[in-house]
Amino acid sequence: MSPRLAGTGDDQADAQFDLRFVHYMTGGRAVSQNPYWDIIEPFVTEHDGRRVVNGGRAKGSARLAFAQMLLQAAYAYAIPAPETIDWVREFCGSRPIVELGAGRGYWAAQLADSVLTVDAYDSEPPDKVGNASFARVAGQVDTWFPVGDLEDFAARAQPADYVLFLCWPPGWGDAMSSEALKVFEDAGGERLIYIGEPRGGNTGNDAFFDALSERWTLDSVDSNFVSWWTDAGRPAHAVQHGRTGRVPACRQGTVRR
Repeated sequence: MSPRLAGTGDDQADAQFDLRFVHYMTGGRAVSQNPYWDIIEPFVTEHDGRRVVNGGRAKGSARLAFAQMLLQAAYAYAIPAPETIDWVREFCGSRPIVELGAGRGYWAAQLADSVLTVDAYDSEPPDKVGNASFARVAGQVDTWFPVGDLEDFAARAQPADYVLFLCWPPGWGDAMSSEALKVFEDAGGERLIYIGEPRGGNTGNDAFFDALSERWTLDSVDSNFVSWWTDAGRPAHAVQHGRTGRVPACRQGTVRR
């Protein structure tokens, strides 16, 4: 990391973070199955009832902010803490899981390593076409798990005998989340895991949250979810839902229909 960027104020901790960053970023799967977590885990603290990456400082640091940008581009926007992976596995049970908007397939890889059956799809698989969010970088793998395109997903979309996994779907009015949910509902889907920010944040659109409120019930909230301190205004969360009923306002959890 650049020494010109301000750290946490603990020079030893910052130096150790820099070493971990270089070690795991360059070592790939040869040194870790979950390098993202191994890099940031020592900087995770409890703050206002949440687990956040801030290095022990409520406002983090410029160096951590730079690391966040690099790590999200290399791996995924949301952090796959081991406890969250276990929470997903318990909700899915023996059901397969399908991730839409999988990016590099980093979460899919972590879920597959937890013995779940996983299929991952993206409109722009980074190893096949250009993806502005997950650009090709020398020395880094394009994908951590096989990622199909939307044609591949269409070939298997029905029946929806799987758990739909939406991790950090685009916001800012992008219809991806609501369209994915509509396809899932039309195919008879009944279980959804959503990881992202609440309504009004940077993930999901209004139609997506309207659908959750009208036709889905909150099942579970992951109390161990880890987010970056920069999410303080609208904390990111993981939620599980099931069909039918009303979903209350929540930070993270599972849903059933």
